[in-house]
Amino acid sequence: MMERMNEILQGMSKEYLVLLLVISLLFQVISLILAYQIRATLRLVRKENRFLVPGQAWVIAIPLINIFYNFIVVRRLTDSLNNEFFDRQIAVDENPTRKQGYFMAYSFLALNFPLPAFIGYLVVIACLICYINYGIKVNEHKKLLMSNSPRKEN
Repeated sequence: MMERMNEILQGMSKEYLVLLLVISLLFQVISLILAYQIRATLRLVRKENRFLVPGQAWVIAIPLINIFYNFIVVRRLTDSLNNEFFDRQIAVDENPTRKQGYFMAYSFLALNFPLPAFIGYLVVIACLICYINYGIKVNEHKKLLMSNSPRKEN
């Protein structure tokens, strides 16, 4: 098993390894930014409406665990926002951020499968777009919560 791993690593070019490292670091930075956005959004949701503690948002920045935890965060953030918008009587689409969140979670899941190089590059690009789109949607809803409530509860 170890011999096979050594063969695979030796067969990779230095450029490919550097590209892999850069992409990994990029996803880590984006995950940290997204976790911060989700945490800030959840802090604007009243405690009784939360399905996720704000501090738990940071788990999506932990490699390997986030493959699964992205799905949990998407579902619980959507439920929390649904409850908060209903209580505040703010008209928004049902299940805010859910569609973009599931695109992000599934694209990240696909990113972790061994794929041929060309398909892998396409998945990386799609995943980056989905991550950024989800972050934008979360930020939009955070701004909506901020504009409709002057008080902030931890």
